[in-house]
Amino acid sequence: MTTVHDEPVVADATSVAARSAAAAATPRRAPVSGRGSGGARPGPHLRHERALLRSGARLVAGMDEVGRGSLAGPVSVGVVVVGLETRSAPRGVADSKLLTPAARTALLPALGRWGVARAVGHASPAEIDAIGIIAALRLAGHRALAAVGAVAGPVDVVLLDGNHDWLTPSAQGELFTLDAAVPVLGAPPPAVHLRIKADRTCASVAAASVLAKCERDALMTSLAPAHPAYRWDENKGYASPEHVAALRALGPSALHRRSWRLPAGDAPGAVDLDVCAPGGGG
Repeated sequence: MTTVHDEPVVADATSVAARSAAAAATPRRAPVSGRGSGGARPGPHLRHERALLRSGARLVAGMDEVGRGSLAGPVSVGVVVVGLETRSAPRGVADSKLLTPAARTALLPALGRWGVARAVGHASPAEIDAIGIIAALRLAGHRALAAVGAVAGPVDVVLLDGNHDWLTPSAQGELFTLDAAVPVLGAPPPAVHLRIKADRTCASVAAASVLAKCERDALMTSLAPAHPAYRWDENKGYASPEHVAALRALGPSALHRRSWRLPAGDAPGAVDLDVCAPGGGG
C-alpha cells in the first residue's frame, strides 16, 4: 500500500488580511436559529473523496476504528465506500464521538442506503492478545474491506483519520502469518491517505465511525447479560469505575483483553496491576 499524508490548504496571507479587515467593518448579524450563538461548525463533506475520484480512483473508502482503548470486547473498524455518483451524506452525519447514542442510531437507516457499500470488521479479544492491538486493527480493517469488496469490487484508496497508517501490512507480513483467516484483498492493495480530523471533515470517514460505533455498542450490550457485574451495557467495555471495581473483585472474563495490564485486586490467582490500555483510546 502507498500512504499519503494530505497537507492542509494554506490561504494567501494577503487575502486573509483583506477578508479580516472586511469582516471587522461588517456589522454582526444575529445567529441563525438552531445554530447557537457561536454559529455552526461545518459538517463532514465529500470534497476530499471527490478530489481522489476525479484524480483516477474508481472507489474511495472512508475508514474509522472504535474500541481501541476498551478493556473488553473486540476492536471494530467501519468502512464506507463512495464513488463519483455518490451524493452528499445524509443530514446529521458527524464524527460518532460528537453524537448522542440516539442520534447515531437514528442515522442507521439512511446510512444503510448511502454510498456504494459499507461494512464493519472486528478482531476479537483473543486475537488482540495474540497479535497486539495495531495488528488487530489491521485485521479488522482488512475484514471490512473484504466485505465491501465482495459487493462493489476492490477499493482504490482508503481515507484514514489521524497520522498513523495502521492498515498497511508491514514489510514482514507478520499479521498474515499469524492469522491464516485474514481475507486476501488481491493486488494492487489500496493506497492509504491520512488526514488529521478526517472523521470531522470527510463524510465517508464520519459515516464509517457511526456504523462501527453503533455495531460495537450493540454487540457489547448483547454480551452484558452474561457478564452483568462488568456493566458493559453502560460502559461498552471501557474503564468506567464500575467496570474497574468488578475487575478488581472478580478478575477478567474470557472477553477481556488478558494481555493488557488489567486491575485484578483480590481475584484468585490474579496480580494487581494498574489499568493500562496499549495503543491509546478510541
